[in-house]
Amino acid sequence: MQPSCSHRRLLETMVDTEYGAKGKENDSDSKSSSENMEGASGEDPEVAADPRPAKKRYHRHTLHQIQEMERVFKECPHPDEKQRQLLSKELNLSTRQIKFWFQNKRTQMKAHHERQDNSVLRKENEKLKAENFALREAVRTVSCPNCGGPANLAEMSFEEQQLRIENVRLREEIERITAMAAKYIGGGRSAQLPPLSAASPTGSVGALDTSIQIPHSTMGGGVTEPTVADIAAHPFGLTEAEKPLVVELAVASMEELLQVAQAGEPLWIAGGGATQIMDQEVYLQRFPRGIGPTPPGLTSETSRHTGLVIMNFTSLVESFMDPNRWADLFSSIVSRVKIVEVLSTGVAGTYDGAIQLMYAEFQVPTPLVPTRENYFLRYSKRVDNLWVVVDVSIDSLRGNPPPALLRCRRRPSGCVIAEMPSGYSKVTWVEHVEADTKSVHKLYQSYVDSGMAFGAKRWLCTLQRQCERIASVLANNIPSRDLSVIPNPEGRRSMLKLAERMTNNFCGGVSASTAQTWVTLAGSGADDVRVVIRRSVDDPGRPPGVVLSAATSLRLPVPTSKIFQFLRDERYRTEWDILSNTGAVEEMFYVANGPDPGNCVSLLRVNTANSNQSNMLILQECCTDESCSLVVYAPVDIAAMSAVLNGGDPDTVMLLPSGFAILPDGPQDCNSTLTNPILTKGSAPSAVSPQGSSLLTVAFQILLDHVPRLSLGSVATVNKLISNTVIRIKSALLCNGA
Repeated sequence: MQPSCSHRRLLETMVDTEYGAKGKENDSDSKSSSENMEGASGEDPEVAADPRPAKKRYHRHTLHQIQEMERVFKECPHPDEKQRQLLSKELNLSTRQIKFWFQNKRTQMKAHHERQDNSVLRKENEKLKAENFALREAVRTVSCPNCGGPANLAEMSFEEQQLRIENVRLREEIERITAMAAKYIGGGRSAQLPPLSAASPTGSVGALDTSIQIPHSTMGGGVTEPTVADIAAHPFGLTEAEKPLVVELAVASMEELLQVAQAGEPLWIAGGGATQIMDQEVYLQRFPRGIGPTPPGLTSETSRHTGLVIMNFTSLVESFMDPNRWADLFSSIVSRVKIVEVLSTGVAGTYDGAIQLMYAEFQVPTPLVPTRENYFLRYSKRVDNLWVVVDVSIDSLRGNPPPALLRCRRRPSGCVIAEMPSGYSKVTWVEHVEADTKSVHKLYQSYVDSGMAFGAKRWLCTLQRQCERIASVLANNIPSRDLSVIPNPEGRRSMLKLAERMTNNFCGGVSASTAQTWVTLAGSGADDVRVVIRRSVDDPGRPPGVVLSAATSLRLPVPTSKIFQFLRDERYRTEWDILSNTGAVEEMFYVANGPDPGNCVSLLRVNTANSNQSNMLILQECCTDESCSLVVYAPVDIAAMSAVLNGGDPDTVMLLPSGFAILPDGPQDCNSTLTNPILTKGSAPSAVSPQGSSLLTVAFQILLDHVPRLSLGSVATVNKLISNTVIRIKSALLCNGA
């Protein structure tokens, strides 16, 4: 059948719609879009007077031609003239045929996407209509709670409705509030609570802007309580009767933390290194009230650590009270954080007296240690020349979560900050936590039990390292003693910001955080590879498609510092990096993150031996302290990195980080001699040390495809990649028997 002229004009209209003004300039080309067909019929009266063109044979592209053009279309939907000529030669087609095929393909894809969007919108509209209908039916059949008869809501004012709802909710909560008052401040407090009949819409309901109403079906005897994660997703707010109790708890916790931080023996006894641990019997004698006894199944973890931090105490308090800054400051520990409610913003424009209800999840960079969730209040107070920032759990408020779901709670914990000369601060950090450790893998059991996983030393060491990083970002007078140092301040800041995002993504992806919607596909034993997938859609900073992540954790009888030096040194990268294709790795630029040479961000170039392959750039960040060491890297685009080095926006660079997390396992011997015959240059790692071992986590992330289906071949490939990397590391460190 011959296509009509109306069909030809329809095609011209579709092309003009996509290209706008460009379609007018190429009008003559568009009219030739059907030259691959036999010709147009003369049924259209507008062209009846024109001589009919000669009929042409209908040309159908071969399967090979279509496949090649489809392949090019995925990479470049808008090929230029040079690319069209190249395709024309390869496929034995004219450039006009190539041009119109791509135009038609773009039109088809646009129409396909529009149909999909319309389908989604129609489904959403139908869903909203169904919900609206259900709500109307519920209002129509509502009954009076007093007499059981039908309620005439039209005769009741909005204020009366809100008042009745508030009174019913308060009746359900009065027993919980009374129990809390007896628990925290003695049994006589309940008589001071305001009477329920005095509740007013402006006093109670108006003050609960962040609260949610309890559903009618839960107002009976059996109330389903939310978990800790539910509290973060649906904050319920505090009643006016509860707020004084919370304030009293905050003040008592601040006073307790101040005494605990300044006390000596017998409350504190020496632990490992400079860390101290608490004598629980002495603690219970000095602070008998607290937040009640330790719940069944939870064990107590206590630690105290003191050190200097290169940041003034006012800036520290501001960072702790800002949830976003706090999460960035402790990105390797804090997986996610949420402000549930702000009870006080402080006085005189400072955080003196500020109280916040918060939810946070804490992590360890390994999939073998479950994260810990806490619902707590944070209170900052200036006492004489000190700042005190205290956290204390209020999980028992309203019975949330139920005792069976309580996995972790914080007794008064936090830090006492003293101002020191030259912009420094002296920080005394106290961690007093009760947690369920039965779900921890046996490989990390001793590490968690020692208090290193979530203890005060890890918090303070991370704070010291991050403050050194911030000081490096703010520094302007950087001596360029080395050609690889970036002298441009804007370029340094952009590169550090990009590296920070890369490291944060790595820590969040390698841990067992509940914020990650990943599904475990493999892995059960200590040395097994754990594989998880996620579909990255509209995720800023990450390439779209299916991301496959693999991680494994193992113990190596080598000190942490030796493994860190081996993995961070570009000269030994070919010893473990299979993807470098045995090419020489060169450090092009680096930015120091502090006085420790191990804390730096580097831009590496892999010079491949094959001349047909282009050189690859790798962004790498190395950070180390006494509690943890990280080596994180990701391939980067050359053009994007050039823009970053010139001070461009780093948020536009796509990253898929991989790397290593190294945790100390027992006492560390950092002065052992070098005995590895393979690694004889510079400060290479030693062989197996008789003192000190490490817990190493290896993690890779690979972008598979835009198709949300995962093949067994992809899993086998990444499993082989991570297994071979572990074998190479063991071989280079002479610990194959580990």
